[in-house]
Amino acid sequence: MNAITPAALLARIDSPADLRKLSRDQLGTLARELRDYVLQSVSRTGGHLSSNLGTVELTIALHYVFNTPHDRLVWDVGHQTYPHKILTGRRDRMDTLRQLGGISGFPRRDESEYDTFGTAHSSTSISAALGMATAAQQKGEKRHAVAIIGDGAMTAGMAFEALNNAGMSHAGKVPSLLVVLNDNDMSISPPVGALNKYLARLMSGKFYASAREGAKNVLKNAPPLFELARRFEEHAKGMVVPGTMFEEFGFEYVGPIDGHDLDSLIPTLENLRDKPGAQFLHVVTKKGYGYKLSEADPVKYHGPTPFDPAIGIQKPATPPKQSFTQVFGEWLCDMAEADDKLVAITPAMREGSGMVEFHKRFPSRYFDVGIAEQHAVTFAGGLACEGLKPVVAIYSTFLQRAYDQLIHDIALQNLPVTFALDRAGLVGADGATHAGAYDIAYLRCIPNMGVLTPADENECRMALTTAHRRNHPVAVRYPRGAGAGVATDGKLDELPWGKGEVRRRGERIAILAFGTMLYPALTAAERLGCTVANMRFAKPLDVELIAELARTHDSLVTVEEGCLPGGAGSAVMEALQAADLHNPVFSLGLPDVFIEHGDPAKLLSMNGLDADGIARAIAQRFGARPALIRAKS
Repeated sequence: MNAITPAALLARIDSPADLRKLSRDQLGTLARELRDYVLQSVSRTGGHLSSNLGTVELTIALHYVFNTPHDRLVWDVGHQTYPHKILTGRRDRMDTLRQLGGISGFPRRDESEYDTFGTAHSSTSISAALGMATAAQQKGEKRHAVAIIGDGAMTAGMAFEALNNAGMSHAGKVPSLLVVLNDNDMSISPPVGALNKYLARLMSGKFYASAREGAKNVLKNAPPLFELARRFEEHAKGMVVPGTMFEEFGFEYVGPIDGHDLDSLIPTLENLRDKPGAQFLHVVTKKGYGYKLSEADPVKYHGPTPFDPAIGIQKPATPPKQSFTQVFGEWLCDMAEADDKLVAITPAMREGSGMVEFHKRFPSRYFDVGIAEQHAVTFAGGLACEGLKPVVAIYSTFLQRAYDQLIHDIALQNLPVTFALDRAGLVGADGATHAGAYDIAYLRCIPNMGVLTPADENECRMALTTAHRRNHPVAVRYPRGAGAGVATDGKLDELPWGKGEVRRRGERIAILAFGTMLYPALTAAERLGCTVANMRFAKPLDVELIAELARTHDSLVTVEEGCLPGGAGSAVMEALQAADLHNPVFSLGLPDVFIEHGDPAKLLSMNGLDADGIARAIAQRFGARPALIRAKS
């Protein structure tokens, strides 16, 4: 892919030091050039668009005012940092964004000194920046720490835990910390909750603004009355603006100001830079700003694949295969029709989890709790206590954030909550931060939990039905994108609980496949003459099937798209040990490293989890050519 040629002013910016050499009058031109470069770049590579178009001016202002990287910028979530990457020496690598060997779509400490803290999950910025500010205070260093957090990320409890700590003095001093609230009235899905409604009322308060200006005009010729009104306004404002809330945490609140107006941003940031203690700046931006199609539909343009910016995102000429996410969305609606006790919960991932149709059809049974995974899980527990059947639709990587709640609030009480774990296994372009590599390992060790690993689309539907009808917590894990292309039958049939199936009979070696690894395992087995079992359950394991295969085969091979330490392969070895069976077990899965971003098929191949890799690994491990271990006809 040929690199995009930057416009004249942007071409001169290889670091924030170059940016700070520009005059204030040049910054508006730079913003237009930078926004166009982001649009052209993302339209070629795919990636996050709406969020990055909305942070162009804010990024310029922050790097212009603060002496980065000496001063620390911590971006929350980090999917809005493309302008930051472009201004910090990575402009000419944007054509490698989110590709194997290329730059990440999120901040990474090992990628640039300007990425002061690695992020990709939300609501961590204030905690991290506070740690940096406190460290500077401890070491006697004069540096600033700035957390940039979106209004969606402010719904998470962790953000408020950090705010509460930030306003406290330590040894009589409050660290110098600036929190910038980037209020764009959006996370990924439309935001929810009382905090958002509070901020929204303020932003839409045209009556308040016009009345204030009218009163000024009336009273300006009567100075005593004007001063009295000013004092009254300060008192009244404290009852309605969010500054009151943040000031109660010990912050000095400033705002709201227009986050696309450099003439407001820069002097305000300069003033705050020179103030000690905890500062809070509220800026208002618009997702997709400057590109009308993205402004009109920021959700659609949140994370597009490559497209032509002149015409926008178009539907593909050939409809893609049904994804597992779509399978879940259809099942959720069908099961809701059949069971009026079903309720569905998402932590701000309505679109990503395939719940748009359910929200339309069953609005009173749909709960978006915001980016608050811990609350989502315990909320589901409360619903289950009262006889409802909650389904928590959550990405595998995000359930990690609610592990304590999963154990103590769900499993310990043995509550019937279904966890629909999307994005299990490798996720491709989002990389290690979003990979669902650990769910089998972290779930199977919890008492009362069931863990299902369906092999294809129709089996996923059956697995979800099976989970929903159990009277204890069950997780169903499925990957991003499409599977083998097995059409769903529209039924609500169950799988036999804890039972796998033999899909191919061979000799000497039995492959135990978990989840979508079944299909490459079948292809490999055709070459090698192996038996293949579709295990379906990581917990409870089908120990009878495992024992039968162990007694009739020399060796067992386990295959999973999950981490090897503590994973399904480990479970099989534990089961053999308990049964006093001593067959050699060879486990294939994801190694004990964080796997980078890249094309999912390529990543699976690199880790030996495609058909060729499975066949090659088995042949090498057992010291035989495929022809020598092929089953007899």
